[in-house]
Amino acid sequence: MNPSDINFYKKSISYILDVQRQDGSIPWERNKKLDPWDHIEAAMGLSIGGKREEAERAYLWLAKVQESDGSWFAEYKKSSPVTKRKETNFVAYISTGALHHYLIYKDQNFLKKIFPVVSKSVDFVLSMQTDQGDICWASEEGKKVLDDSLITGSSSIYKSLECATQIYNILNEENDHIKKAKDLLKDSLINQPERYDRTWETKARYSMDWYYPILCGVLDKETSIKRVDKKWDVFIVEGMGCKCVSEEPWVTIAESCELVMALMRIGLEDKAKSLFNCLHQWRDETDGLYWTGYVYPDKKYWPIEKPTWTAGAVLLAADSIYKFTEASELFLTELI
Repeated sequence: MNPSDINFYKKSISYILDVQRQDGSIPWERNKKLDPWDHIEAAMGLSIGGKREEAERAYLWLAKVQESDGSWFAEYKKSSPVTKRKETNFVAYISTGALHHYLIYKDQNFLKKIFPVVSKSVDFVLSMQTDQGDICWASEEGKKVLDDSLITGSSSIYKSLECATQIYNILNEENDHIKKAKDLLKDSLINQPERYDRTWETKARYSMDWYYPILCGVLDKETSIKRVDKKWDVFIVEGMGCKCVSEEPWVTIAESCELVMALMRIGLEDKAKSLFNCLHQWRDETDGLYWTGYVYPDKKYWPIEKPTWTAGAVLLAADSIYKFTEASELFLTELI
């Protein structure tokens, strides 16, 4: 079967459905933990796969468990929180997921239903923005703000704020405060690198810090292409994929898929397709599912898991290349 055919991913779609709990939540694997960001990544996979009702159940679960301040906790088990930490990029991501679902099904009633949830989540995220424009990565129990910011997380928030602005536009809601916050965040990411990784060791060794500002539209095309070239040989193992961490001999499928979308965004289509095509070797032919990653010196999959969010990332990357849905351009263009 050809990867350009949506049916190639049928088992990945079915797997997300099988793991989804009756209440709509989508753990990493059956009876395992859940975090809001990966839950939404898997829900977007359902939307791409034509599972409209099940995807909407995933978003309605988020509505059900949203905290009064608009947030979600960073980790759940059987729909109950197992931490008091709240991470801002997790909270923001519902705007990306909700807009993605709307672009596919064009159902404004869904958007109206989820809008109060989106609005409260945006308010929480913006409450964590500093005067310098960066957005603190998390808060702990007792509303203690953890005063540092992440390049990857903030880039993801930037895209989510762009999606939120689009949702507000569609529903004719005032959104100048979101635009202003988004612009301040972008300026911080580009012009104030000292605002990031202030209280811990730099995370530049992680590939996500390399490609997320590209994927999420923080950087312009020319700057992005230079950024790709600068670290391509650091993170890419030809014929295998993208490493998660520069010094570790471990390629990971979800990160590789996100890089595929980043490359598509800046017009490096040949690189994107070549990278994506090599990832299918990490698909278990016995069940059609993708492993998390592969340690190539040991010739071993690690960890021994096939998460729903990896399935979601594969579907998003495939859609960006093969245009299965009307949301295929979501990560490839600036929306406003």
